[in-house]
Amino acid sequence: MGTVVDDDASVEFHAFFERHYAELSRLAHLLTGESDAADDLAADALLALWQRWDRVRAAEHPAAYARGVVANLARTRIRGTVRERRRIALFWSQRAEKVENPDVAGVVDVREALRRLPFRKRACVVLRHAFDLSEKDTALALGVSVGTVKSQTSKGMAELQRLLGIQDAPLRMRAAMARTGETGGRDR
Repeated sequence: MGTVVDDDASVEFHAFFERHYAELSRLAHLLTGESDAADDLAADALLALWQRWDRVRAAEHPAAYARGVVANLARTRIRGTVRERRRIALFWSQRAEKVENPDVAGVVDVREALRRLPFRKRACVVLRHAFDLSEKDTALALGVSVGTVKSQTSKGMAELQRLLGIQDAPLRMRAAMARTGETGGRDR
């Protein structure tokens, strides 16, 4: 990945930039639907092209290559936006269950045991058992594989059972987390 710095390459790239920047920005806008992001994506694409300018200028169709870079950047941006929206929807769409006569001691015990778990195990256990998400939705929310969710949830539940000294950790976990709203809300 060598950046070409000779004067001819610089002049040639500048001319390419002037000729294609508006087109690339328009393409980014049409692909993402975001006018604010279009200029940034076009600029990022042109920066990537400059970093590989020796190869790009030798290509048969440099403009087509540039459009491909913009399309890939736009796809990445769209996927990131969709992923973020799904995470927000997963976390905020769950409604707290109302429980009468909450077991405050149980909630405190479960919260303390959860705090002792490493983050990934804790996240998998909470999303699977407190929020009742599927393995697939949990994997999506955390950006990990379904296999990772399975193993981390299993290991996390085993550790919770050991810490709490109980055999019915999933049931107690759900009950305690449902009561969380009745005892002061989420930890920060």
